[in-house]
Amino acid sequence: MEGEEFQLHNTMTKQKEPFRPRVPGKVGMYVCGVTAYDLSHIGHARVYVAFDVLYRYLKHLGYEVNYVRNFTDVDDKIIRRANELGEDPISLSARFCEEFLLDMADLQCLPPTVQPRVSDHIPQIIEMIQKIIDNGCAYVLEGDVYFSVDKSPDYGRLSGRKLEDNRAGERVAVDERKRNAADFALWKSAKPGEPTWDSPWGPGRPGWHIECSAMSSQYLGHAFDIHGGGMDLIFPHHENEIAQSCAACPESNVSYWVHNGFVTENKEKMSKSLGNFSRFVTERYHPLALRLFLMDTHYRSPVNYSEAQLESASDRLFYIYQTLHDCEATLSQFQDKPPNGRVTPDTKNCIDKFRRDVESSMANDLHTNDVLKDLWDPLKAMNALNSGKGGQKQQASRILSLIALEKEVKDVLTILGLISTSPCEVLLQLRNLALKRAQLTEEQLLQRVEERVAARKNKEYEKSDKIRNELAKLGIGLMDNDPRGRIWIPIVPPEKEAAAA
Repeated sequence: MEGEEFQLHNTMTKQKEPFRPRVPGKVGMYVCGVTAYDLSHIGHARVYVAFDVLYRYLKHLGYEVNYVRNFTDVDDKIIRRANELGEDPISLSARFCEEFLLDMADLQCLPPTVQPRVSDHIPQIIEMIQKIIDNGCAYVLEGDVYFSVDKSPDYGRLSGRKLEDNRAGERVAVDERKRNAADFALWKSAKPGEPTWDSPWGPGRPGWHIECSAMSSQYLGHAFDIHGGGMDLIFPHHENEIAQSCAACPESNVSYWVHNGFVTENKEKMSKSLGNFSRFVTERYHPLALRLFLMDTHYRSPVNYSEAQLESASDRLFYIYQTLHDCEATLSQFQDKPPNGRVTPDTKNCIDKFRRDVESSMANDLHTNDVLKDLWDPLKAMNALNSGKGGQKQQASRILSLIALEKEVKDVLTILGLISTSPCEVLLQLRNLALKRAQLTEEQLLQRVEERVAARKNKEYEKSDKIRNELAKLGIGLMDNDPRGRIWIPIVPPEKEAAAA
């Protein structure tokens, strides 16, 4: 996929721009990570799948990417949850950091280059705060340190908001001692029951915003290429990051600010407080189905979660992997020695168009939703070739065409993070999850199938149709006379198919 220049939307300029890294061939990318006080929700999955696709695509383009994604393991929410559970805050946060990593692995998000934690970077945070104070942009109040937004003449340039729009007290109580209501904490003095560290201003802990400025500069320098996160971080978090980073080092600069849209359910933003945890979904649907669902909407657009849409994504995933499985079965006899010949003209045209379409979709600000549509023509061509027959010459072209199509499809699935080493295993997992949603065991299902076979044999067609329809409503599709020998496959229940349309 070479040719079109990669265009990436920049929140700072409110437009798509050609992507040109500061150092040719290398990219520095920082993405704000989770505040680890509970399990991850689907909104988190949206963020990190979106930036995983960006990471994968940059690597595909040949860039050496230094991807930094932090963990917030010191925060008011963590402290509150730890106090509720009678647990050490750092210990609680470490536990949920590990749970988050398991969720990311399930979603096939590649590990970032570095995953720093706030608690491991207190010296760097203190050093940056001291620089801000020395530069006259922060002040100390009885052990607390506040950033003075009046010292930041460009404050609001990322979000376009004015100072009076600052959501004071959003994460913490408002401090009436502040010189300006919009001033925000860089350092918080020690309080009973909280983790504390020594500092020049007394024992305490970092504020929320300073951590990302300190850790991004630690691993990427004061000027780097991409800073990302959810749209909810534009203001105040990223706005405050810009202000304090520039106050500490005037040369601080991020070339591209990138933000993804929200996941909503019934038009309400998903969050931990609503209990929309990723694992609630992946206990019933394959993690790759969730990933596909999230990528089926452009990363900057809002996506409304529904089970009907997830059923549809699961169905599409099954189709992809059934096609790959059938292709592997057809090609298995030619692994050692592919036949001589050429791909068919139709296959060459299909591949050429597929490459052009995918290149255009990805280069245009990562339109993964269009790439998923682009996949269907080569998948259909693979299915047609899988079932094809012919003489020796036609057989050679068919096999070579299948090999070529399989490679193209797998390359794109790798960029999307949808590829697995074992199509057979994914199909088995999809079938098992379909049975779980239907609340049936394999034995119970096969018993119903046998009842239907007996009904058809006895010409009890009404009973036969009733069994088929009952199973279809549960997401089980029966396969009569399937040449591949399949008895049943997962399907989208009719009412959910209508809802997803």
